[in-house]
Amino acid sequence: MPNLISLEALQALLPASQSLRIVEVLPRESFDAGHLPGAENLPLGGLDQAGRALVPDREQLVVLYCSGPTCNNSHLAARRLTELGYRNVRVFAGGKAAWRDAGLPLETRPGARGAA
Repeated sequence: MPNLISLEALQALLPASQSLRIVEVLPRESFDAGHLPGAENLPLGGLDQAGRALVPDREQLVVLYCSGPTCNNSHLAARRLTELGYRNVRVFAGGKAAWRDAGLPLETRPGARGAA
């Protein structure tokens, strides 16, 4: 079972965002329509190759998330990154749903479908 991180703990880490990577493991369309501030996109299918390029330091804190508590992508990604030797991986299980429910803003890419 991957280590979980709460909404409050994630918010506390955001000011020190240089020392952590926030990664959404959903398809590009979902990411473009709205993602956590400062997040990067790494769809589950490209994890092995793109993950090494995105997070070359296997000691860096990596927080993975997906759409919400019923989405398993972040848990699968955490397991795979751990298998690849990453030692500081956390899952924000609430995902975008918990972020939105807390009244926190999502970033969007201009022109993305579903972008507000």
